[in-house]
Amino acid sequence: MSYRKLTATEIKVLKSHGCVSETWGRIEVSSDFNPQHYRNVTFSGAVRLGATNKTFCRDRNVVYQSGIYNATIHNCVIGDDVYIAKISNYIANYNIAEGVFIENVDRINATGESTYGNGVEVSVLNESGGREVPIYDRLSAHVAYFIAMYRHKPQLINSLRNSITEYAKNQRSDLGEIGRNSVILNSRVILDVKIGECARIEGAAKLANGTIASTSAAPVKIGVNVVATDFIIMSGADVDEGAVVVRSFVGQGSRIARLFSAHDSLFFANCTCENGEASSVFGGPYTVSTHKSSLLIAGMFSFLNAGSGSNQSNHMYKLGPIHQGIVERGSKTTSDSYLLWPAHIGAFSLVMGRHVEHPDTSRLPFSYLIEKSGQSYLVPGVNLKSVGTIRDSKKWPRRDRRTDHDRLDQINFNLLSPYTVAKMIDGVKLLRNIKETSGETATTYSYQGMTIDARALDKGIQYYQYAIDKFMGNSVISRLKDAAEIDATKLPYLLSPIASAGEGEWIDVAGLIAPKSEIIKLCDDIETNAIENIETINSRLREMHLHYYNMEWNWVLENFKSWWGKECDELTTDDLIEIVTRWQKSVVALDKLLYEDARKEFSMTSKVGFGLDADSTKCKDVDFEQVRGEFESDPFVTMVINHINDKTFLGNDLISRIKR
Repeated sequence: MSYRKLTATEIKVLKSHGCVSETWGRIEVSSDFNPQHYRNVTFSGAVRLGATNKTFCRDRNVVYQSGIYNATIHNCVIGDDVYIAKISNYIANYNIAEGVFIENVDRINATGESTYGNGVEVSVLNESGGREVPIYDRLSAHVAYFIAMYRHKPQLINSLRNSITEYAKNQRSDLGEIGRNSVILNSRVILDVKIGECARIEGAAKLANGTIASTSAAPVKIGVNVVATDFIIMSGADVDEGAVVVRSFVGQGSRIARLFSAHDSLFFANCTCENGEASSVFGGPYTVSTHKSSLLIAGMFSFLNAGSGSNQSNHMYKLGPIHQGIVERGSKTTSDSYLLWPAHIGAFSLVMGRHVEHPDTSRLPFSYLIEKSGQSYLVPGVNLKSVGTIRDSKKWPRRDRRTDHDRLDQINFNLLSPYTVAKMIDGVKLLRNIKETSGETATTYSYQGMTIDARALDKGIQYYQYAIDKFMGNSVISRLKDAAEIDATKLPYLLSPIASAGEGEWIDVAGLIAPKSEIIKLCDDIETNAIENIETINSRLREMHLHYYNMEWNWVLENFKSWWGKECDELTTDDLIEIVTRWQKSVVALDKLLYEDARKEFSMTSKVGFGLDADSTKCKDVDFEQVRGEFESDPFVTMVINHINDKTFLGNDLISRIKR
């Protein structure tokens, strides 16, 4: 845009409207500048002003003419069709893009050169330091995972930190930014904050040294009484209702609200935190804590559902708050649960009660960890038949609030994957070894300071076997179901590898499930500077995620013989029929367990409190049905029944096609 100096006539009009400046010559304006749309404005420093042709229509057709009214403007570039009014102190050192609406704000100021939160060090997991993650407005959960957890690879950490430092330098400026069509209302102090497009800030108390990475596709909302310092808030996020965010990162689509307090914490995509508190937390995708008196501290979480009063402790009153804990993906903590760090909870587990003996259940996923009479009891694999586990896995994709096309976190929602299935294969061996070591006739077994009842151990082996058969069978069937013909001559082609990677151990890198070998290759390339910038790292991680199923099949092939007794290329059509039959039985068996678990929600115990003034059981039943519906028509129950029917049909159809 071309600018020109003010004319004498324009200066005269501005003065007649109460506008003041000691340096009119430093004000430049656009070619279609209109001095009629400025009232009681004090100008100082170098100022550029755009056109004011647009009106804003707000609050039931109240019309606002773009322009500047009752404000002090210092050293700013103001784009076309901007509305600024009722500024108590001043707006200084900012580039304000077109279409911005600012009203009733105390102060907006860039105080000097700033990187706007990029490069701020966040002390996750260990409050005393040692795992600091520098945040920036392109940070993914996976890069943060490398920096926090791969301290055994110092060259990797140095390379990543250098790249982030370079990125932060490129963001350095002595002018703040407010992006196109953003709205700032009824707020107090905004200092050294870079604001993206279409952000809405209403009623904020203080925002200092940060970036609000709002986009037109995924606007950010900052609400009433929010205090945020040294922060990055990503696209589509919502920080509202008195939340306090200090030295923290809020990921895409996340919500921090209702007086929640967070310091030195990372929350990646689709986290929801309300009412409670977080300190030095690594919150992977879908970390959820919404209850008062809940504390997340010094832990790594993802897909977490924290119950009311959930608590952990990283301080054993020795060398300070140096202990940390891991709660793997998909876990739940019940009301008033407590974990004394260090501890490691396996994937998709449930924690109930208080546990002070530093439990490690990482080799036994899908388990319950329950306190009985002060002791920790472990129930292996039982969460595989829990309705809640399946409901969670179904709802997570539906609750993805990210509308930005550029999604930084690569999230795998699968309940069964090489990561969890490998743990279950190991879990079966572990449980059998425990039983063999302690004797077949024992009533209880001891593992890592926890107690396992004999019946629970046997059931755990059975549940794991069902899930392993289901996963391995799923993988084979997905390769065959669309084949025009299934016979022995075509099997080597139908079941051949389709990727060069996938064998060996798989890991969960804060939501991304991938072969460890591929992660190590990426880390090696970062260490040797074969990757030039952090955007290339994000692209490599995205590619890994996109090729997940191809690599998953390679893992299945590698482990096929240990599961079935033959290599995949040795299978006959009779083997295929047996595989489909075994898969079918396992799927139906797990679904029937889910069906029975759902039935408990309709038991007489669940009806306590229904039919309050009723004088018969029938009235109680009617009251329950009016509120909760009937068992057979419940959406989840219907889904389970349909799943049984669908998989039974698919299995029978495949068997008949193979026989033909």
